[in-house]
Amino acid sequence: MLSPFPGMNPYLENPRLWVEVHNRLIVNLADALAPFIPEQYRVAIEQRTYLSDESDSILVGIPDVAVFSQKTTANTTSSTTAVATTEAITVTMPVPENVRESYLEIREMATNFVITVIEILSPKNKRAGEGRETYYKKRQQVLASLTHLVEIDLLRGGKSMPFLGEVPTTNYRIVVSRGNRRPQAQLYAFNLQQTIPSFPLPLNVGDIEPIVDLQSLLNGVYDRAKYHLAIDYSQDPVPPLKEEDANWVDALLREKGLRNQ
Repeated sequence: MLSPFPGMNPYLENPRLWVEVHNRLIVNLADALAPFIPEQYRVAIEQRTYLSDESDSILVGIPDVAVFSQKTTANTTSSTTAVATTEAITVTMPVPENVRESYLEIREMATNFVITVIEILSPKNKRAGEGRETYYKKRQQVLASLTHLVEIDLLRGGKSMPFLGEVPTTNYRIVVSRGNRRPQAQLYAFNLQQTIPSFPLPLNVGDIEPIVDLQSLLNGVYDRAKYHLAIDYSQDPVPPLKEEDANWVDALLREKGLRNQ
């Protein structure tokens, strides 16, 4: 079953689902590119690993409600500010999370030189904490080199990666930064109502550059993973939409029979 949206499906942005979407999209993108890049290159799936603490947890900002039944002693006075109890209650400990994020590298076979890095941002890359700091350092290293960078942001939530000067405010972004043209880069800025734009994959000068049709890849991932069975379209997506976008989504889903009229 195809996604009901013409472009990015906002329900796939839910942090609880995005890890799977991200991994599937990375693998599918690698497989799609392999037949169309010159023979001297290969597509490698790489990973970075870091410890993430509670400050950049995807659960931060999601309220929890707990109701406890506590027994007080007979001599408790009105001036008491804390109630003691001998009964254990359940609490949550800030256990560090071992995070692995996958990305792609186009490598030259003869030299093992990294020609292009392709990154698909995760929620942790867009909120304060170790996830953003780790990715930002990697981003700066690539931008200071001759390696091309393709940065794909299909997430509305969080803080976008920085640019110099003003850029359009849109739901999603794809940036193609060529190592031989910096500091200039190509920005593909688009919204929920639009299809994901295709873009050329930067390689060495003189190479034929394949066109990346990310929309078709995402549609294929949605279909094969059967995400229509995992998504309740009667509910609002996470993170929430702006009012104008929410109204558009509601009308679209009603038109396609995925919400009650």
